[in-house]
Amino acid sequence: MRTSTIATVACMVFLAACAGKRETNRDSQKYDWCSVPIVGGGFVDGFILHPTDKEVRYCRTDMGGAYRWDAGEEKWVQMLDWVSLDECNLQGVESIAVDPTDSRKVYLACGTYTNQNGSILKSADGGKTFKRTDVPIPMGGNENGRGNGERMMVDPKNPSIIYFGTRQSGLWRTIDEGESWSRVESFPDVEEQTSSNDWHKRGSGIIAVVFDEEGDDVSGSRGIYVAVSLKGRENLFVSHDGGMTWAGVEGHPQRLRPTHMVKSSDRKLYITYADTPGPSRMNDGAVWCYDINAGTWNEISPLRFEEGTNAGFGYAAVSVDSHNANHLIVSTHGLWGKHGYGEEEMFRSTDGGSNWTPLFKHGYRYDHSKAPYTKMAPLHWMFDIEIDPSDAEHAYFTTGFGGWETFNLSAGEREGDTIVWSIATDGVEETVPLELYCPPSGARLVSGVGDYGGHTHFDITRPTPQGMHYAPYFGNTDGVTGAWKRPEQMVRVGVIFNHLQDIPAISYSEDGGMTWQGCKTSPMEKAESGHIAVNADGSVWVWTPRGGKPYYTTDKGETWAECQGLPENIRVVADKENPKKLYAVDVLDKAIYRTFDGGITYKRDSLDIELTTTQPRRRGDNRGGQDRIYAMPERESDLWLAAYDGLYHIDGDKPTEKKGHVETIYAFGYGKAATDGGYPSLYIIGVVDGIYGFFRSDDIAESWTRINDDEHQYGLVLHICGDMQEYGRVYVGTHGRGIITGKIK
Repeated sequence: MRTSTIATVACMVFLAACAGKRETNRDSQKYDWCSVPIVGGGFVDGFILHPTDKEVRYCRTDMGGAYRWDAGEEKWVQMLDWVSLDECNLQGVESIAVDPTDSRKVYLACGTYTNQNGSILKSADGGKTFKRTDVPIPMGGNENGRGNGERMMVDPKNPSIIYFGTRQSGLWRTIDEGESWSRVESFPDVEEQTSSNDWHKRGSGIIAVVFDEEGDDVSGSRGIYVAVSLKGRENLFVSHDGGMTWAGVEGHPQRLRPTHMVKSSDRKLYITYADTPGPSRMNDGAVWCYDINAGTWNEISPLRFEEGTNAGFGYAAVSVDSHNANHLIVSTHGLWGKHGYGEEEMFRSTDGGSNWTPLFKHGYRYDHSKAPYTKMAPLHWMFDIEIDPSDAEHAYFTTGFGGWETFNLSAGEREGDTIVWSIATDGVEETVPLELYCPPSGARLVSGVGDYGGHTHFDITRPTPQGMHYAPYFGNTDGVTGAWKRPEQMVRVGVIFNHLQDIPAISYSEDGGMTWQGCKTSPMEKAESGHIAVNADGSVWVWTPRGGKPYYTTDKGETWAECQGLPENIRVVADKENPKKLYAVDVLDKAIYRTFDGGITYKRDSLDIELTTTQPRRRGDNRGGQDRIYAMPERESDLWLAAYDGLYHIDGDKPTEKKGHVETIYAFGYGKAATDGGYPSLYIIGVVDGIYGFFRSDDIAESWTRINDDEHQYGLVLHICGDMQEYGRVYVGTHGRGIITGKIK
């Protein structure tokens, strides 16, 4: 399940982290880039299916870009890998609109947080290339209500006209296919006055636009319905004159907030409601139908309660079969453990909402083969559900780890039949890697990720068959590393999944990351996350829990003792050759700490380094690879300090050497040398000679080669790590785009 950790931290550091340098082409080495598959891993909050072209589909994510469906390859393809660090706010996608008259045209409203304005991207080639229009509209692709929708819609009678409902800026419109936008001044004031502390209760602005193609005017649809995330006041508006004037729809429910709105072929509006926009907690909800022809309202909630009684849950989404107006599906949010339901539910009706069948109480099964880790992920966050306009048996629903689809939806109506749900997001990668570790042998890559623990990839071309790390399951894994001389031993630290168990948040593997075993004790009460180090032969582990002091164990976590001479919250790394040596740095204090007794006592020395800023939030994302020290394989006492504002080589007792060319570092790593016995290749993400990019050095940082290009930037990136078993292969940890791997073309 998605947690608030990633979103909260990202929002705090977003502006500072996006303060990157210019991007341009320069002499570089050609690389092929692709994903290391985990599949899904984040909130796919909307599927958008073209009404007439069965091969045109899109999906949007809250912080990991947007994808188009490749029918030939039968997988999703990311459309926003070109987004630069400076433009990383575009990675959260607020809404997607397709042109119903031209399946090649698609529009994306992009903006992750409302602390800055967003942009609208237009593509005329099915999402392969885009033209960008900046708009004075704050967008919140990763804020509350991000599953509501769809906010942006193309007029089917005149595709030059597009309406976009915003969170804070009212209703906007373009009449020239997105070239220019203006606010619809005649639309009512729907600003919501509420305390800034009540973000989880506050509405999410205008959440849906629906066209009613009444009349014969070819200049555009005369009827337009707009739903707003308000309660206790008017929240559904209509225009009958093409957007010139607006009024509240007579008799519409106002007790709850609309969350989704769709229109059937027989001119009925189906609207789901809840007391909050979600995915914040919902405590009440309903489903209503408005018959446009008759002007009447009818509550059709699958579960009905006495008036004045809260349902205890809300309704998240609704979909209607475009060819059968009586065929509906709706989804819940917060139903777990209530009213006899053990989990969330999707209800199906074949008579326009008079009767409902709970599909997950009926016979069904999951096919987890495309993403084995989802076996342990509970059903949640079904904030969009879609019946395929070209195939009523085909339906999607979203979750916090991707999405599911079925090709036999009607099985829910047949006694003894089984709906088969399979992962629908092959190609979608929306994890946030928090640590990457490449051992010298065995597994190619071991990752710690946000929300879904971590994975051991022996084969980087397919998802890990054993799923995410377990025994125990972590939510976030903040640290993972291993004993360099005993690569079969690895240790990881993080946060126990949703804090469901009161057990130590540290685990180790003795078979190279295939299986894991929890430690018996923690060094301090509520120890979790932080940093982990393992000395060269695996005899000593040093754990600095988040906000705590460093502790060491020599018996795999049976007992712990406090390290002497180290400050709180400092990251310790181990020498890759000498098990007696470990190191730590405090860049802002210009201090390096060394131990020669296996991690027990540390001596402080001064560092001769230059700092451009001493403000932590201006030194990049604090989860990134900057301001860390790295120990080189096969070389005792050989260290690199990847400071935010420069790269330093610390080789034994020699004076600290600042390397040239490197101006800013966001991530640092090393990998297999270009020649046998040669010095490891070095990798950075940062600014070299005024150019931002991904770089490799094969000559001990004397020169650097850019290895990415402007089409492969991935927005905000946190980590880079070279493969120790294949020269030139590198792994990049992104903020919402998963793990990317590159190899020399």
